[in-house]
Amino acid sequence: MTALTLSTAGAATLRADALVVGVAKGPKGPVVAAGAEAVDKAFDGKLGTVLEALGASGAEGEITKLPAPAGLKVPVVLAVGLGSVPDTDESYDEEALRRASGAAARALHGTKKAAFALPLDDASAVTAVAEGALLGAYAFTAYQGGEKKGAKGSGPKQPLAEIALLGAKPRDKEHKAAAERAAVVAAEVNVARDLINTPPNDLTPEAFAAVASAAAKENGIKVQVLDEKALLKGGYGGIMGVGQGSANPPRLVKLSYTHAKAEKTLAFVGKGITYDSGGISLKPAGHNETMKCDMSGAAAVFAAVVAAAKLGLQVNVTGWLALAENMPSGTATRPGDVLRMYSGKTVEVLNTDAEGRLVLGDALTKASEDNPDAIVDVATLTGAMVLALGNRTFGIMANDDAFRTSIHEIAEEVGEASWPMPLPADLRKGMDSPTADIANMGERMGGGLVAGLFLQEFVGEGITWAHLDIAGPAFHEGAPYGYTPKGGTGSAVRTLVRLAERTATGDLG
Repeated sequence: MTALTLSTAGAATLRADALVVGVAKGPKGPVVAAGAEAVDKAFDGKLGTVLEALGASGAEGEITKLPAPAGLKVPVVLAVGLGSVPDTDESYDEEALRRASGAAARALHGTKKAAFALPLDDASAVTAVAEGALLGAYAFTAYQGGEKKGAKGSGPKQPLAEIALLGAKPRDKEHKAAAERAAVVAAEVNVARDLINTPPNDLTPEAFAAVASAAAKENGIKVQVLDEKALLKGGYGGIMGVGQGSANPPRLVKLSYTHAKAEKTLAFVGKGITYDSGGISLKPAGHNETMKCDMSGAAAVFAAVVAAAKLGLQVNVTGWLALAENMPSGTATRPGDVLRMYSGKTVEVLNTDAEGRLVLGDALTKASEDNPDAIVDVATLTGAMVLALGNRTFGIMANDDAFRTSIHEIAEEVGEASWPMPLPADLRKGMDSPTADIANMGERMGGGLVAGLFLQEFVGEGITWAHLDIAGPAFHEGAPYGYTPKGGTGSAVRTLVRLAERTATGDLG
């Protein structure tokens, strides 16, 4: 993990390998942002002019490197675009700061230490810059670097090793707390990313459960793991039905963080399909290669529970990881089979590639038994949600409009793009089955909403519930941008943590 410090040193005196400054897009060219005054002075007040001559405009995420002049203790100045200059008396948008610091940190992979002299007007800005830099510094290199220790080759560039924030106040309680929170949240987002990026031959349901168990014990979190024998005995037909075709049996993991003064309890439920072939309803060629990411919901839930424990939030948080591998074999569930879920409800399986809702159904029923104040499930559930909202936005469905609105506001606050979606009652009829209580498929149009309606059937009566379909933003296949890397993103972790924080303080709206 990249180290983070708040430094009282000036930009002109701190020794580092690079110095990051902000530049905004002004009406007449690039404008040097606050925090870079000493750097601009070292350029004789002409840093903006030099940047413009080099083609910089201040556009969001734009990177321009230039040699440092005499008067600075660093060899390189890196200017990162912040987007448009804010209106008079307004601060830079927190997400703009987060993305800019992330882009700068990515550009400095292979560097030991960098100083960030970006605008830090308040504690929120400290959080944004610190979080963005730590997330941008991420790299997944566990499977790179030579077959054996000492093998020839330089190996992959390592992430930026140390970040010093200039302009923050180490002795200010709010600034210090903001930096500490950012470090915890970013670390857990990066843990989720590591899990998502791990190849499925190494991250089986059993292996995932072992990782979760080890982290739980390190952080004072109670853990319970139900193996295939316990799941079979307990009647978890959804999880067992999905996992029975694989040589790697399923698991249901319960993580329980409690606080002595907590007045509220949240339950987070994550879809954890460690590899999804589609089962007997096999996915077509070209759709299998990234299916290691189908456990992103469980990764987000796991990371959020650990973050809540590390932050000592005054709220009880329970995480449920519904882990299975969906494979075709002689023992796999067939289209047309009927599964008896943990709730007792029977489901006719029309498509074995609609497996996430089956494991979540069991986990939602089990989570409901604890009667939490609210349940939020997170899943890479439907391609239909990607068609509706694109690759960067997740959908939010809920059985309570106010709760859905609160989660949407929280997601936007922490910089995770989301959009509230409905649960139209007329779509429920499409899942009527002549054989069972419900089918796992309904109308093709509005498929993401149909999946939400299916899940709602397994939520305990009277319990507030929301469903986050993160199928779009959970795994990024394009070029990195801002603080978002290629591969696993850790989508929804920050939203869940902020939800827990607001619940702890009674500020849920």
